Amino acid sequence: MPKKYHIDTKKIPPRLPKTGKFGIVDWREDCARCHNCVKKACVYDRYRQEMQYIKDLEEFSAMFFECMGCFSCVQKCTKGLLALTVNPQYERMGNGYYTPDIILTTWNQAETAGIPVSGAGYRGKFTGSGFDSMWTDMSEIVRPTRDGIHGREYISTSVDIGRKPKLLSFENNELTTVLPPLVDLPVPIVIDMFPEEYHFPSLTPMLLAAAVNTGTMVIVDWERHDLLGTYKEKHLSNIAFYVGKDASLPTPEILGKLRLIEIADGNGIEDRIKEIKAVNPRLVVAVRVELDSRGEGRSIELARNPAIEAIHIVSDINGNQTGVEKPKFIKDMTRHIHTALVKDGIRDEVTIIAGGGIALAEHMAKEIICGADAIAINMPLLIGLECRFCKSCRDGFDCPAKIESITAEYGAGRMTNLIAVWHDQLIEVMGAMGMREARRLRGETGRALFFEDIEEETFGRLFGKRISA
Repeated sequence: MPKKYHIDTKKIPPRLPKTGKFGIVDWREDCARCHNCVKKACVYDRYRQEMQYIKDLEEFSAMFFECMGCFSCVQKCTKGLLALTVNPQYERMGNGYYTPDIILTTWNQAETAGIPVSGAGYRGKFTGSGFDSMWTDMSEIVRPTRDGIHGREYISTSVDIGRKPKLLSFENNELTTVLPPLVDLPVPIVIDMFPEEYHFPSLTPMLLAAAVNTGTMVIVDWERHDLLGTYKEKHLSNIAFYVGKDASLPTPEILGKLRLIEIADGNGIEDRIKEIKAVNPRLVVAVRVELDSRGEGRSIELARNPAIEAIHIVSDINGNQTGVEKPKFIKDMTRHIHTALVKDGIRDEVTIIAGGGIALAEHMAKEIICGADAIAINMPLLIGLECRFCKSCRDGFDCPAKIESITAEYGAGRMTNLIAVWHDQLIEVMGAMGMREARRLRGETGRALFFEDIEEETFGRLFGKRISA
């Protein structure tokens, strides 16, 4: 059995005081000063050194909102003095899609590389929009040999990017089919470019370092390749350069060393692919398709073209279709593209990479179930660097998280931790579903439940189809 894929991680503490969710309100004027005060018995040890924290009000404020929400002290206080409260600063984080809970969870994962556990349990809705309207089927969780990261069986998360032949031909027991080039990734994650408004030039070498640490690839705009510095020549196997419509191609020397390159969709892409293949026939070429009003149809059209090896479909950062009044969500568009290619009998021939709206590890698993071979992420990595998603940088103000001043060790380490824990969570989900390969997870909608389908099946005959607002 080959060696299991493993990412080396280490705890990287935050640079800034955390913006926690919960705090305990303590009305000291009624306190009986019990010798066995429940605060001192906090299972997370948040208050043992309380007096020392009080000496520094800034540090005390940070400690105050590090409550884990287990409610133990609130329930056990004999005088009933303690109350759980939500930090108002915490509620102001995010943009509606990237909620404060997602941001805090991402911070903790980037710090510890540990699978998140909520002390207060899940107290939210059981369904919602986007990925929240989809649940994974955990009916195989009783199988002890597939118990996620603790199991005895090997669960593979590797995927292939490239065009696969429809069939194999043999002659005299020898393979005669010419196999097209493939890029093997040990984890179905590609690091994508950041939107222009969230672009920090200093992060580019750190993104490459995280890709090297995790064995995956980072997409870098060729026109900004100078930002990679001395790392470029050494780690070209972990770089996929993106070439815009009117941009010139990388030099033949660079093309000859790359494994994957991404080009913008547009007229004459076949000629551009031929130009690239003339320099390096073993180079896999992916086409980047924006999921606008014609993105789904264009993706299906490209997949039917034998010259297209991989398609990178991209929504906005919230997973929504762009340029339309009533946008679709990334999971629904991916599912439509996947289903159309299955009906055409060509789904196994082309690779689909999906990006946009992948905010949590569970979203990665759900997006693969909807039909993607791999996913591309960017914003979760930025959040892992303690970004508050406060829009200050977009409005021309200084970044409160001081992203532009972080060190290479801190940046690459936090992003490596985040990818590592996402990998562990993917294994947990696959183990619970009884899946041993990420390749088999692709399009396996039988391992998922969709709220829309259940609602229509249950109530459709009585009330008809729901009308979207």
